[in-house]
This record gives sequence, C-alpha cells and structure tokens, in this order.
Amino acid sequence: MADHQASTGRAMTSEMLAVCLSTNPVVVRRTMAGLREMGVVTSERGHGGGWRLARDLKDVTLLKVAEALGETALLASPKLVDHDGCLVEAAVTGALSEAYAAANAILVARLGEVTLADLADDFRRRMAAHPNKGRNHGQSHAS
Repeated sequence: MADHQASTGRAMTSEMLAVCLSTNPVVVRRTMAGLREMGVVTSERGHGGGWRLARDLKDVTLLKVAEALGETALLASPKLVDHDGCLVEAAVTGALSEAYAAANAILVARLGEVTLADLADDFRRRMAAHPNKGRNHGQSHAS
C-alpha cells in the first residue's frame, strides 16, 4: 500500500486498496482507521477522496504499524494450565515464558528498525526484476 500511495501521490479509496491487498474494503477501512489514529494516514471524503499517507515512509516503522493495529504482544505466549504445586509444570512454564519474552523482544527490536521506505525500496527492486511486472500486484490502477 505504501508504495502504491507514494508512487501515485494521490488518495486511494478503500476499494482500490482492497484490490491491491486482495481483501475486502471493509477490512481496509478497519485497518486504516487504526493507522489514522496513530497519524500514519489521513482520510478525505468526497470525489477524489480516500486514504493518503500522512508521514514520510522513512518515519514509519513496522513496529509503529503493529502498534497502530493494536498488536501489543506480537508473539503470544501459549496458554498454559496452572496446576497448583506441580514443580515440573512451574519449571516448564518459567522456561517457556522466558523464551517467548526473549523472542518477542527480538521481534519488536527488528520491527522498530524496518521502515515503510525500506519495504517500498524492496518492492521496487522486486518489481524491476519480476518477469510479469505489475501483474497480480495491484498495479493496474496506478496508470
């Protein structure tokens, strides 16, 4: 989406974005509402309206997007049954909890490093090398 909007420089409707993402416009609107609340996008009503990026792609990380979408625990810890007094279970639960917390910290750190500009650059490189440029990538609307 970010590359589509950045390259066209115009607002895109939920319907246009839904085509790009192969999803339903209602899903796009719900998703974009969270991004709007975090100041990542703006919305305009009426003819020529739609969603626009509100920030430079370099200023938006994947972590910011995850936070805007309400993803607080990116790797959810497994639901473990607690049997009072079982020391084996306590040891397993402790080890698993520590492992999930460490993995989540690594993921959060990495998502904080990757920007939408990084993704847009990677997308452009892939499109340039792709034998069927634009096909099945929602590019037909950007002409």
